[in-house]
Amino acid sequence: MAGMRPGIIILREGTDTSQGKAQLISNINACQAVADVVKTTLGPRGMDKLIFDGRKVTISNDGATIMKLLEIAHPAAKTLVDISMSQDAEVGDGTTSVVLIAGSILKQIKPFVEEGVHPQIIIRNVRNAAKLAVDKVAELSIPYDTST
Repeated sequence: MAGMRPGIIILREGTDTSQGKAQLISNINACQAVADVVKTTLGPRGMDKLIFDGRKVTISNDGATIMKLLEIAHPAAKTLVDISMSQDAEVGDGTTSVVLIAGSILKQIKPFVEEGVHPQIIIRNVRNAAKLAVDKVAELSIPYDTST
């Protein structure tokens, strides 16, 4: 592989190029902030949010609507908007729930990031926990015959 040149990355002026543990914690905090916005809209006692986008005012307690209207600049927090939109497109429901589940997972792993546990170890264990949860749901499930 002789003669290979390193890739050149061009960034806009003022682009944040921070890395490491501080950046991971910043990403987690940004995602938690988004999750906190929609958290109070969930459930039978869910509260409405008033969102002003510069031209019009929208009042809603629908997670999908709120996530569409939020103008989020943080790349990691935008990921939560993306998973919410994917959930809405695929299922049509559960947009707030996926944001809250992701936010909750991030909240639980934040202390491990702060202690310096490597991200690969964290994600391996998150995947193991997800597998255990799916296995438990399958174990508790009751078969249902839809043909009758």
